[in-house]
Amino acid sequence: MRSRQWAAAAVTALAVATATTGPAHAESDPGVTDGAFLKTVHQGNLAEIEAGHDAQKNGTSACVKNTGAIFVRDHTKLDGDVTALAGKLKVSLPSAPTAEQKQQLMEIRAKAGTRAYDGAWLSAQAENHRKTLGLIDQQIASGRNAQITAAAKAARPVVAMHLALVRGGVCHGQSSARTVPAGDGGMAAGAGAPGGMTGAVAGGAAAAGTLVAGATVLFVRRRRTKAASARR
Repeated sequence: MRSRQWAAAAVTALAVATATTGPAHAESDPGVTDGAFLKTVHQGNLAEIEAGHDAQKNGTSACVKNTGAIFVRDHTKLDGDVTALAGKLKVSLPSAPTAEQKQQLMEIRAKAGTRAYDGAWLSAQAENHRKTLGLIDQQIASGRNAQITAAAKAARPVVAMHLALVRGGVCHGQSSARTVPAGDGGMAAGAGAPGGMTGAVAGGAAAAGTLVAGATVLFVRRRRTKAASARR
């Protein structure tokens, strides 16, 4: 009788211990959805890097070529972060883009050297980045692993900037776009972007400072003139 009581007590203690340690363990180990997010984003990065190289080679406009270079630069950095995090969390990543992503690039590449290439490339990239942004937002809203969700938040401004460059299947890129740092939430994007909000504010502040300085000099000169006239 006592043996049965001890066994029951042991089972109860084990159940309590499992319930207590479960959530903490889940925080460090990515769930099925979190792991799938890393894999999907990794394949997306690989596809964007390849597409960026292809645009640099086959694009007919400087804007498309430059945008391709931006994609290569940024997605290489983003994928380095994804790969490092996957290694840390022991998530196995695919070694190549999906079959659908490969097929998409092949169809665009068939138009190489023509203006049709630029339009097809831009439209595909607009759609791809729109989907990636939706995937990131889903991870931010419902992801269970804090580290993966933090990585999604850090990547979001970069992907949003890319979408802005190709929105509507039209190339909106500048001749020399600055880096949007991956890993810091992209907070420095505005500061480096040509004609960005930060630049406009700084320019406005400089102009205001010049006006104030000019008004001050004029006021002092008038005061001196009046004083000199009074002495006479």
